[in-house]
Formats: sequence, C-alpha cells, structure tokens
Amino acid sequence: MFFKKFTALNKPLLFLMFVLIACGLYCIYSATWMRETHFVRSQVYWLLFTTPIFFIIAFTDYRWVRLGAIPLYGTGLLGLLLVLVLGIKVYGARSWLNLGFCHFQPSELAIIAGIMLLALYLSNSEKKHPAIRIITCGAMMGIPCLLILVQPNLGGAIVWFPIFFAMLYAATIPVRYLLTMLLLGVAFTPLMVNFGMKPYQRDRITVFLDPSLDPQGAGWNINQSLNAIGSGGFWGKGFKAPNTLNELGYLPSTIVHNDFIFSVLGEQHGFIGGFILIILFALLIITGLFIAAHSSDYFGRLLAVGITFLFFTHTFMNIGMTIGVTPITGLPLPLVSYGGSFMLVAMLSLGLLQSIWIHRKLVY
Repeated sequence: MFFKKFTALNKPLLFLMFVLIACGLYCIYSATWMRETHFVRSQVYWLLFTTPIFFIIAFTDYRWVRLGAIPLYGTGLLGLLLVLVLGIKVYGARSWLNLGFCHFQPSELAIIAGIMLLALYLSNSEKKHPAIRIITCGAMMGIPCLLILVQPNLGGAIVWFPIFFAMLYAATIPVRYLLTMLLLGVAFTPLMVNFGMKPYQRDRITVFLDPSLDPQGAGWNINQSLNAIGSGGFWGKGFKAPNTLNELGYLPSTIVHNDFIFSVLGEQHGFIGGFILIILFALLIITGLFIAAHSSDYFGRLLAVGITFLFFTHTFMNIGMTIGVTPITGLPLPLVSYGGSFMLVAMLSLGLLQSIWIHRKLVY
C-alpha cells in the first residue's frame, strides 16, 4: 500500500516543491553569506523536520481532516490569544510565541486551520441560503482576523480575504453576493486605513502610493528594493557579486532573507532569475487548481482551492511588495523565504494537496 501511494504522488507538484525549496536555500545563502551563516543551517533543520510530516500527511487520507478541523481551529484561536499575553514583540507586532527551541507564529497555524474549517462547513451546507453561508464563514474568518489585527499584524489578516472569496466562489456562492461584499469592503477601506491602523501601517500605505514621499524613513525599504532589482538588469550581477546593495547593507539585513528575498534574487540574477521563479510558482498554483478540479468530493475541492490561494496570496503579496505593486506586509515567500513556522504550514498544506490527489479515487 505504501509503495502504491508513493507512486501515486503528483509528480509535478513534488518536483516543483523540491525545486522551490532548493531555490530557497540558495537565495537564503545568497542573502546572508557576507554576514551570517546559521540561517541556511536552521532552514535545513526545519526541512528535515517538516519533510517527513509532508509525506505522512500525503499518505494519510485527507478525509480525516474532517475530524481534526474543529480542534485545530480551536488550537489556532488559543494560540492567537496566548500570543497577545505571552508573545514577544518583533518589529512592533506581538506575533510570536517563544517555545524555547524556536519562535512560532500562531497566525500561520490559524490560517490552515481556518481553511480546513471553511472547507468542512461549506461542503456540508449546500442547501442553506447563500447569505447564511456567507455570514457563518465570515464569523469563522472574522474572529482570528480580529485577533491577528490586534497584534497588530496587518499582513497576517489580509491573507485571509483572497482565500475567503476563492473558497466561497468554489462553493458556488452566487457572484452577485461576492461582488456586493467586495464593494462594501472597498467602501469601508478609508475607515479602516484612518481608524483601524497604526501610524506605521498608514505610512506603509502612503509610501506604497508614492515611495518618494519619505525616502529616508518609511519609504527606505521599498526604494532600496526597487533599486536592487532594477540594478540587476536582465541577467543580474551574479552570485556573490561585489558591492551589491545587499552586501553594502542598503537592503534591511534583519529581514532580507525572508521578506525581501526576491530583491536579492533580482539583484543577483536579474529579470531572468525573477521570471523563472515566478513561473515556478505559477506552475505550482496551476497544479493546485488542477488537483482541486480533479478531487473526488466537494470537501477535497474546497480544501485544495483554499490551500492553493494561500500560496497564491503569499506569493503575490511578497513579490508584489518588493517591486512596488503591493504595500509592505511582511508575508514570507512560500518555500523560499527563511522561517520555520511558515515552512511547517507550507509542507503540511502541500501534503494535504498530495493526499487529495492520491486518494481522489477513494469515495467513502
């Protein structure tokens, strides 16, 4: 049975996963070799820990998630509450728990738990009125979102919304309801910006709209990121090229290996390097949607859509903020950025995608 399931793995997804992991290790080393060396070693340790989890999840029937969705969601909420009391502050946000052997971000566990619960509810509520389904799902999403915003972690809250809309659309909620919610969201955005954000978060929105407003302050990171990527040209400056903006310290050294990893890639390998990485992520997302389309049941399809849009949102927001397309949010680039807790969530999510593919012919 084990050999049969191993051969049934979705080979393109497996290949893309390991290629992106290899790209990540290379990029982390490229970003930190002149200052620190332990980041690559730490990332390898996390990979050694999470890779067996990936295979265990992949070979376990994903339908067991139905039993664990509610407890895991409750655990995620508990983690979000604990971080408000016991969490440590990093860059102004109380988003991390110190577990002794590592730092863990509960918002990342909460998002995958939320996807599981939304998939479970939507797959069992087809006969209910769309408004009831939307309100219920909104409450499931809204509670962790509010707890994340209190930290304050705007990026961790934003990631929920594309996933929410994608799963509602996959659950055949009429488009008119989704457009109504979208228009209401746009209408309330000015209130959110003016009264629901910290001053530094509003500054990020301001410099996103015009990076030249505060080039030595709030606009420093985005301006230097644009300079680094632009200076890479078509082919880039090359691996370990001397006097790069990253080596000279113009890119933020404390977060260049996670938030601004794409800036390093763009500077060293230019347009062609960034383009190849984007193509790899595009293929990963297409593969996820392909798995969703070929799922054997409604629950599996919704789960696959949620996971795929988790990867899409992180990829779009991370790369977007380095090239000035989106505000700076601090979301990591999946499988590429340095970070253990999101690597755990990414590998768990990809394991679920593989499980949906492997067990698509088994309908209970």
